[in-house]
Amino acid sequence: MSEGAPHQPVLLGRLLAAVAPVRGLWIDGTFGAGGYARGLLEAGANRVIGIDRDPSVFDLARGWSGGFGDRLTLVEGRFSELDRLAGQPVDGVVLDLGVSSMQLDQPDRGFSFLRDGPLDMRMGGDGPSAADLLNAADEARIADVLYHYGEERAARRIARAIVAARPLDRTAQLAEIVQSCLPRAKPGQSHPATRTFQAIRIWVNDEFGELVAGLTAAERALRPGGRLAVVSFHSLEDRIVKRFMQARANAAGGGSRHAPVVAQDAPAFTLPFRRAISADADELAANPRARSAFLRVAIRTDAPAGQVDRRALAMPELPGAG
Repeated sequence: MSEGAPHQPVLLGRLLAAVAPVRGLWIDGTFGAGGYARGLLEAGANRVIGIDRDPSVFDLARGWSGGFGDRLTLVEGRFSELDRLAGQPVDGVVLDLGVSSMQLDQPDRGFSFLRDGPLDMRMGGDGPSAADLLNAADEARIADVLYHYGEERAARRIARAIVAARPLDRTAQLAEIVQSCLPRAKPGQSHPATRTFQAIRIWVNDEFGELVAGLTAAERALRPGGRLAVVSFHSLEDRIVKRFMQARANAAGGGSRHAPVVAQDAPAFTLPFRRAISADADELAANPRARSAFLRVAIRTDAPAGQVDRRALAMPELPGAG
């Protein structure tokens, strides 16, 4: 990245190499600090549409975005609507499913267990906050969220402690509750509250539902030969992306109890790489956050856009959710 870039996003170099040649119209569906959008423009994209549901990110981009003139268009919205927001076929779509470092660094956003702030966690400004949901939900629902969205084995114990401590309104309060329910982390282990905060953030923002909707919107938006590149940071997201791409490329193989055999459309994608792409040694040394990042790429065919059977994705679902 050239001088003045907001930050170096994870796997940028490997992503640009995987989707080369970069040209035409691209969508950065998770604009954030703008690193992927800027990388695409510098690599040869004629134009990039940057989409984000958090309007505050566009204020932060004003210092550098003007240098690209009309090659960069910023749009407030959800990436689940990226085909409608683009309004025309595109040559590529990039989605980064991680939480923006800017959001983690702002205590008033409520994403971080390391910085005390209001217990919010909303990517945008709409809908109930984390505090709203935690203070209203019953113990069983909270436990289901922690277990299914965070893979937290102590979900019931933590949910019981959350209900006993209500009302909750601060991130430090929630982090302390979680820590009291779990053994102290050993050196090299993640913070005890990591899985709980992840699960609640996913719940607040309907992240799995948005992800599936965003992948199908990308299928509708991409022209034949267009690239879809998705960077994910935990196994639940990566599993959804992997199974979506396999299902829409008719490359998922036989059925299973998670992915039953269904009637298949003509392949909407081809898969240029057999496995997810991870960071190389140089990037890992420079950015430890990259160790959990996985990139998957698919290339759009000329088949009509279709629908994916959500059963084939093994998407985590809360019991009783309709």
